Amino acid sequence: MKAICVYCGANAGVNPVYAEAARALGRALVASNLSLVYGGGNVGLMGIIADEVLRMGGEVTGVIPTALVEREVGHTGLTRQFIVKDMHERKAMMAELADGFIAMPGGMGTLEELFEMLTWSQLGIHAKPIGLLNVDGFYDGLTGFIEHASAQGFIRPQHAALMMSAPEPQALLQLLKA
Repeated sequence: MKAICVYCGANAGVNPVYAEAARALGRALVASNLSLVYGGGNVGLMGIIADEVLRMGGEVTGVIPTALVEREVGHTGLTRQFIVKDMHERKAMMAELADGFIAMPGGMGTLEELFEMLTWSQLGIHAKPIGLLNVDGFYDGLTGFIEHASAQGFIRPQHAALMMSAPEPQALLQLLKA
């Protein structure tokens, strides 16, 4: 693995533990000699993780749609920044550039990106590892729902197992590498 795509919030959340987790994941990526691929923003957890990876001397590739650049939320100090037409092109390019995926705490966009990668993996479109950085139990409800959906016969156990989870960045990176 050379690059990890991180999906995360354009907000930092109300608990400072989320911002610290973004910085910790940034440090863990650099320590593991992995570059960051992300949505290209300078706001929320997106900006925090990008800034930390850059501060630690790592490489950051952003992929951002023109509409978001026009709203002045694009990060201007990245190693590489791709400006694309729309969100569909953004997600496809991020998936292509990454060797694995991590979802940090975030909102609907983060969940949508996570589930698209899970679906693509389920369908055999890619075979890249997917993990949740379950900061302070943020994703406990989601992992419980996936277990419930699997128990009810809507998600096969092998597909439920595609979504790995760990509370700490280094532990999650080890899961993804395995």
